[in-house]
Amino acid sequence: MDLHQESDHPQKLHHLFSLSFPNKKDVAYSFILFISLLITSIVFCNLVTPFYPHLLLPFSFSRTPNASPCDYSYGKWVWDENYPTRKYSEDCPFLDPGFQCRRNGRLDVGYVKWRWQPHGCNLPRFDAKDFLERSRNGRMVFAGDSIGRNQWESLLCMLTHGVSNRSTVYEEHGNPITKHRGFLSIRFQDYNFTIQYYRVPLLVVIDDPPENASRQVRRAIRVDKLHRFSSKWVGADVLVFSAGHWWTQDKTLKMSTLKSWALKNCDPKTSHVFFRSYSPVHFRGGEWNTGGHCDLSNAPETNHLKPEVNELVNNQIIENVVKEMETAKHKVQFLNITYLTAMRKDGHPSRHREPGTPAKAPQDCSHWCLPGVPDTWNELLYAQLLSSGYKAW
Repeated sequence: MDLHQESDHPQKLHHLFSLSFPNKKDVAYSFILFISLLITSIVFCNLVTPFYPHLLLPFSFSRTPNASPCDYSYGKWVWDENYPTRKYSEDCPFLDPGFQCRRNGRLDVGYVKWRWQPHGCNLPRFDAKDFLERSRNGRMVFAGDSIGRNQWESLLCMLTHGVSNRSTVYEEHGNPITKHRGFLSIRFQDYNFTIQYYRVPLLVVIDDPPENASRQVRRAIRVDKLHRFSSKWVGADVLVFSAGHWWTQDKTLKMSTLKSWALKNCDPKTSHVFFRSYSPVHFRGGEWNTGGHCDLSNAPETNHLKPEVNELVNNQIIENVVKEMETAKHKVQFLNITYLTAMRKDGHPSRHREPGTPAKAPQDCSHWCLPGVPDTWNELLYAQLLSSGYKAW
């Protein structure tokens, strides 16, 4: 063997495995290029398949096992010029004056032209006559706060829009729609169907202070006992509960009380129970009593917002109750309207309040113009009833 040839091998190996290290400038350029490509990819993917915050959560708070395969809770608002032609108008006799925004001076009409488009599927078109036919000889109850009233009035107008003779739709006890205490019961005579609203903002009992008590003594909230009106809800074919604005640290106890009542008083074979999620408010520049406003918005949010943490907690508590009731074979669903509603900062009455409201009164950034956003809540309600095979007869 030639020793000179042997001695050349280590030198060749040395050149083979020697690597040149990039300088700091090359590293910086490479890093910037990588970040740019990453951002471009995210933007492109978001255009093709939008980002939805619930996909990052360790739990799902928007769908129940018995619900439709489509999750109607997440999607985007799309402009639809034809959407208003399928709606009722402010001439509906069941609208509270505070929800009639155009009549109260609102000039822009774009807020009624946005249609909710779920991600990956379509909402069934709302069919008033089909809804009424399915509800024949039945009774539907909305119980909760004034946001629940907002939804109740919306559904009344959506259904009345499909009735040829509107004189056959009336309040059973002759009460005006402006009544804000107790309850109202609207009857659809041709279908022997009633839709009732019970004003119980906290759902539970509020005890009065003892006689001759000082003004410093406050009323006590009994989270372990439902309001006396709950006896009137028994036997309803559909119940929609809402009190999200008033649920604070006692929300878990209230939901437990409501669950116990429903398990005891709702027929698992015929009663459809819905727990509606929290409806976000949109006060900007302050709270309702410190100059907060919402009259500068005339279109929905276009980016995909994350719901507030408290809203996610509320939703998770409600869904836990839904799952427990499903285990007991009850027809119960979570009506999750939080995400889609969070985008609609343009849909509130704001400064366009009912006649007679003082000029310096706070803006209304909690309730909703009608027609408006609550109509979509009822489209989701209808879709979920269809998915569960709803019929009152």
